[in-house]
Order: sequence, then C-alpha cells, then structure tokens
Amino acid sequence: MNERVTDTAEKPARRLPGVEGVWVFLAADMLFFTALFVSTMIGRRDAAEVFEAGRLTLDPNYGGINTLILLTSSWFVVLAVNAAKHDRLDEIPRWLLAAFGCGVAFGISKAFEYGTKLSAGITPASSDFYMYYFILTGFHLLHVIGGSVMLLVFWKMSRRRAFDSRRLAVLESGGLYWHMVDLLWIILFPLLYLMK
Repeated sequence: MNERVTDTAEKPARRLPGVEGVWVFLAADMLFFTALFVSTMIGRRDAAEVFEAGRLTLDPNYGGINTLILLTSSWFVVLAVNAAKHDRLDEIPRWLLAAFGCGVAFGISKAFEYGTKLSAGITPASSDFYMYYFILTGFHLLHVIGGSVMLLVFWKMSRRRAFDSRRLAVLESGGLYWHMVDLLWIILFPLLYLMK
C-alpha cells in the first residue's frame, strides 16, 4: 500500500514588494512620462533637423555620468532593502545615505548642465527640442529631488532602527519609486542625448 505524504505546511503567500497602492502610483507616473516620450518622438519626427541640431549641443558625457550616478544609487537602495530584509539594521543608514548622496550628485550635475545651456542663451523657448529637453529633464529632476528627500527621511528613520523585516514594505515602496526614477533616466538619456 502506497500512501502519499503531502506537505501540509503552507508556503507563505507571494506578494508584490511595497505597500498597497504603490504600484498604481508608479503606473500612473509611468503613463505620464510615456505620454511625454511619445510627444517627444512625434516632435522629433515632425522637426528632425531641429531635434538633431539641439541634440548635438548636448554633452553625452553629462548624460553618461548621470546614468552611472543613478545606477549606483539604485544599487545602494537594493543593499539597504536587502539589509532590512535580513534585519541587518546597522547597514541600512549607510546605504540610504550613499543613495541620497548620489541623488544630490545627480542634482548638482544637472544644475551645471542647465547652467551651461542658460548661460549660452538656450531656454525652453529656443526651439521645440529645447522645450522637450527642459520639460522632460525638469520633470525628471523634480522626481530625483522628491526621491532624494524621501531617502533622507528614510535615512533618519533607519538611524532610529525604524526599518526591519516587519516594516519592510515602506522601504520597498521607496526603493521601487527610486528605481522608477532610474528607469525614466535610462529612457531619457538615449532619447535626448544619443538618438539621431
């Protein structure tokens, strides 16, 4: 007589990272940027020479450096979330502060880039390309600033040991937002700086 032994231990339910509703917020934000990306592509199609002339005035080194800064910041956020998952509470503040520092570095780099454009007399009114450039990068920069403030708040909370495996969802939500900000830049960089 063969009897099958079944495992009666329940597996934990799989869940999406983050607090309830964060995915709806992220999807709405991505839809907003998708509309901007599509509008930019239509503008490029309708005024290819204007867009190419504008693209040639951008320094892809700024964009490349900013890409490295944001990817590094995302890595630091992953390390912070991983530390929280494993209750390594002493590590969380270090990684969040490093990610915040990357956000500040991105903002400083963007300020220098904007400064060179504005000092050369280039504004959003200079051409359709620059209108899209300043709108896209400006909205993105606002997201970086908001995300950096969030990272700073999380850093202060983590110093009080507010994050552990039981309160992980809040930190995960912040991490998801920060990764979305990086993803947006990964689309913006080639769209504005590289595409001919």
